[in-house]
Amino acid sequence: MEELHSETKKTEPEPAPKVIGLTGGIGSGKTTVAHFIEEFGFPVYYSDERAKDIVNDNEALKIKIRELLGDESYDNNGFYDRKFVAEKVFNDNDLLQKLNAIIHPAVRIDFEEWVKKQSKYLVFKETALLFELKLNKQCYKSVLVTAQDNIRTKRVMDRDGKTYREVETIMERQMPEKDKIKLADCIIYNNTNLEDLKEQTERIIFEIE
Repeated sequence: MEELHSETKKTEPEPAPKVIGLTGGIGSGKTTVAHFIEEFGFPVYYSDERAKDIVNDNEALKIKIRELLGDESYDNNGFYDRKFVAEKVFNDNDLLQKLNAIIHPAVRIDFEEWVKKQSKYLVFKETALLFELKLNKQCYKSVLVTAQDNIRTKRVMDRDGKTYREVETIMERQMPEKDKIKLADCIIYNNTNLEDLKEQTERIIFEIE
């Protein structure tokens, strides 16, 4: 008699989380929204913060940055000199693009490793350059946090102690809000108060299917 073998039941792999891009210009309140999202139980990957760690921890990256910008891009203790680098690339878009081409692939790899460790059905990738680097094309949906220019300007002046002209110069170098609004799947308007901002955030994230 032939021995019958029962088939081993295959377990279906867990579906990968849907990646939601979260962005906003300076003074928009993007980070505040990110914190609300975490309060609602969803993980947020802070790209800009992780990049600060990566440029200090990744030795191969440090070599490439030094080759591009010079040894002064790191201080005597081997830490990334953000002020020096910012001044170096501020008026040189070509140099900025080359720097981004070094840093952003490393951040992408770090993000992909982070996603593998998450268990929620939605994860959020916070980044200031979501649309500029076309990272929204790698996301299931994009969420833009925006506010009126005069409100954003005052927030940054109060927060960072910058002059009106300094903030204006930074905003002029960022993608115009009207262009971001056209690209965004979901928009959060941060023109009023924190309670309204939190309500908008909750409504949008729980409407994402």
